[in-house]
Amino acid sequence: MDTESTIWIPGSKSHTIRAILIAAFSRGVSKIRNPLFSEDTKAAFNAAEKLGAKVEVLEDGHLVIIDSRKLGEGMESVELDMLNSGTTTYLITGLAASLGIEVKIKGDESLSSRPVGPLLSAYEELGAKCSSSGGYPPFSIKGPLKGGKVSIEARTSQFLSSLLMGSVLSQGDVWIKTPLLYEKPYVTMTLSWLDMENIEYRISDDYQDAFVKGRGKYAPLDVSIKGDYSSATFFFVLAAASRRRIRIKGLDRNDSQGDKRVLSLLEEMGASIRWEGEDVIIEGTGKIRGGTYDINDIPDALPALAVLSLFAENTVTLCNVSQARIKETDRIKVMHDELEKAGARIEEMPDGLVIHPSSIHASKLSGHADHRVIMALSVLKKLSGKDIELDDASKASVTFPTFFEILSSIR
Repeated sequence: MDTESTIWIPGSKSHTIRAILIAAFSRGVSKIRNPLFSEDTKAAFNAAEKLGAKVEVLEDGHLVIIDSRKLGEGMESVELDMLNSGTTTYLITGLAASLGIEVKIKGDESLSSRPVGPLLSAYEELGAKCSSSGGYPPFSIKGPLKGGKVSIEARTSQFLSSLLMGSVLSQGDVWIKTPLLYEKPYVTMTLSWLDMENIEYRISDDYQDAFVKGRGKYAPLDVSIKGDYSSATFFFVLAAASRRRIRIKGLDRNDSQGDKRVLSLLEEMGASIRWEGEDVIIEGTGKIRGGTYDINDIPDALPALAVLSLFAENTVTLCNVSQARIKETDRIKVMHDELEKAGARIEEMPDGLVIHPSSIHASKLSGHADHRVIMALSVLKKLSGKDIELDDASKASVTFPTFFEILSSIR
């Protein structure tokens, strides 16, 4: 292949949100460099400001300074609008309890379908007062957390990440038992932030038993956010499913992001992956191998991998990812229904999809206001060359505002 496209991937949503929240609750002055600006991170920035932090954007958005020295001062209650950001909703909940005021959390229609009941029950066991709409947003929490022992099934990793982050500011020590945990790499990411903050904790290798020392503090940050592997996945797939060669800049090869595993999975499926310095180069070989792939730890990759699987030489099964049903949409059902409209031979399982080699035809599809579904179907349009019409593509800005600009630059 003689031609190569070069693209830059914007900062990680997951890292940016964690950085904003730690900065907000550090009660100091933090610097965050190269953060992601998107609808999801907007929710986190807005929450920090609503709680009393001062957020200053400098250097054309390449530097954000958060001054949280007056966090929560003079407040009896506050309402936070999380828009569509499930990550911010879950992760801020326990942290907000440390303020000792009633914090009300709401969001858009999609966010109101995201379960929060098990997490609120856990915080109640730790001493908080909570109320909700049947276990879904909107809800409220009022601390402080007093500490103690709690058990939770983390069908989303964000339940455990929330408890780990919130317990740092508890009045007492916290022991967390997690008999069920999905998406383990995202907890690893959270632990990397606790390590950076020198937080005192212990956790078993399987993450089922954790201890967090209470009465802790977060220190102000001075960090730089690396590129988002979840966003890059769509371009990984675009190259792998065709004979394109794409050089991707901005990613950190040693990052704790879970979706980094997509690269090794694509290599297993037949794509060529190589690193040159800080750049990763993905090249399609024209052959994608089928097989059964457990993607429990990379659920956000399901829509993109479903599209890739249409171009495999034989059947692909994407399994053990039932938690994809409780994202912005039921992504298993949505991807089944939309790909089937486009001509895919596809079967829906309780925990995934079975996808057979398929011929795609022109069609009108819906992105269901889900950013990852919208981006996956847009990649399908580019790969198939067919006249695929999407009802609304605006929600891609939730995590990747420049997605369509970058997509159109690739030939």
